[in-house]
Amino acid sequence: MTTQNKIQPRQLGSTGLTVFPLAIGCMGMSGIYGAADENESIATIHAALDHGITLLDTGDFYASGHNEMLIGRAIKDRRDKALVSVKFGALRTPDGGSIGIDARPSSVKNFVAYSLNRLGVDHIDIYRPARLDPQVPIEDTIGAIAELVEQGYIRYIGLSEVGADTIRRAHAIYPISDLQIEYSLISRSPESEIFPVLEEFGIGVTAYGVLSRGLLSGSTPATQGDFRAYLPRFSKENLAQNQRLIEELKQIAAEKGVLTSQLAIAWVLAKGRNIVPVIGARKRTQLSESLAALDVSLSPEELTRIEAAIPASAIAGTRYGEDQMKMLDSER
Repeated sequence: MTTQNKIQPRQLGSTGLTVFPLAIGCMGMSGIYGAADENESIATIHAALDHGITLLDTGDFYASGHNEMLIGRAIKDRRDKALVSVKFGALRTPDGGSIGIDARPSSVKNFVAYSLNRLGVDHIDIYRPARLDPQVPIEDTIGAIAELVEQGYIRYIGLSEVGADTIRRAHAIYPISDLQIEYSLISRSPESEIFPVLEEFGIGVTAYGVLSRGLLSGSTPATQGDFRAYLPRFSKENLAQNQRLIEELKQIAAEKGVLTSQLAIAWVLAKGRNIVPVIGARKRTQLSESLAALDVSLSPEELTRIEAAIPASAIAGTRYGEDQMKMLDSER
C-alpha cells in the first residue's frame, strides 16, 4: 500500500496551490449513480482526508445543494485538512432537469453565499463556473469571482469544460489555478488544443471521468436513477462495442497484477505532473482501490501499448447526450 511519505504533491498551475495527486469527486454521493449511503459517504471522505487526500470536488447543483451539505457535515471538525472545489451556475428544476447556465456577476455572488452556508465554511478554496455561459463574457464572470477573492470568500479561481480561447481570456483577467475537464483513455480530445494552452500559462488540470464513468472498470448502469443510462456510450449497441475494446486493457492490467481501474488511473497520472485525477469514490473500498493506483508505474513502452489498445477514435458514442455536448465550450 502506498505510504504518504512516498507521495509527491502536485501543483495546480503557477498559483502555488499544491494538492495530493488524487482528488475525490463527491457527485456520486448524492444519488447521481443511484442510491448512496450517506454514512458510508462521510466515512469515505474521512478516510480520504486521513490518508492525505486534500481536494474535494463538488457542485452547488449536485442534488440541489445536498452534496454541499453532505461535505459540510463531513469536514465540520477537519476543515484544516480539506480543500473544497465548487462548481456553480448550472440551473436545475425541482425534478432535477437541466435548464441552462447562469454565470452573471450578480448570480456568482448569490451562488457563493448559499454555498458558504451549505458547506458551513467561511471561504471556498477553488470556485469555478460549471460551464461557459454563452450570454455572459467570461471576463465578467471571472471578474466577479476575483472580487470575491479580494473579499476573502474565495482562495483560487478555476474553470470547467472550456476551450483554449476562453482559457486565454479568463487567465488574462485573473490567474487560473486549474481547468476541470473530462480526460481518460477514451476521452482524449483535450490533448490537441487545450492542454498546450494550459502548459503555456502554467494552469493545472483536475481530470474527472478518468474511469469513463465506470466503463473502463466494468461498471454499467444497474439501478434506477443511474444517469449513465442516458449517456450514449452506455447505450446497448455502443456499450457492446466499447466493452470489446476494453478487453485488451484488462489483459494488460492482468499482466501487471493490478485492476483495470488502477491501470486507467495510473495512465492519467503518468500523462503529466500538472494533472490530478478526480476519483468518484462513494465507498471506502473504492477509495482503497484507487489509492493503490499510485503504486502502479508505467514505462513509455507500456503507455504506448495501452494507448494503441484503446484508440480514442474507436470509442462508440459521445461522452454526453447531444444537448449537453452543445453546451461544452471545450468541444467546439
